[in-house]
Amino acid sequence: MSKKLNPYHDESMFRGAPTSSFSKAESLRNKMTNAETLLWEALKNNQLDGFKFRRQHPIHLYIADFYCHKLKLVIEIDGAYHKTKEQKVIDKQKTFDLESQGLKVVRFTNEKVESSLDEVLKGIRELAKEIIDK
Repeated sequence: MSKKLNPYHDESMFRGAPTSSFSKAESLRNKMTNAETLLWEALKNNQLDGFKFRRQHPIHLYIADFYCHKLKLVIEIDGAYHKTKEQKVIDKQKTFDLESQGLKVVRFTNEKVESSLDEVLKGIRELAKEIIDK
């Protein structure tokens, strides 16, 4: 008897993301926040220690703000609405779901990215080193 595979649990770069996520991700890439744009300028073209990051990347049931497949690292940039009770519940579930897929999720606020980009990049570098050294 053959096992039925859960389409959302696979090792591909997209982890079984639904087709509809791809057009939504494209739309989100065209209207990134200031904080997302600042971080993207520092991550694109393998600028962070040679790691390739993708922006607004469909993965599993979600769209990650940034994703590095080699590190299995999701970076989320949270605006003010992430402080609401409802959004905190949604974010917690998203983190749980992605981590259950074997991914690491890290979150930064818009304010942190905009005021301390170097510190954010340092944190990402340290996390990347931890992941690689495992």
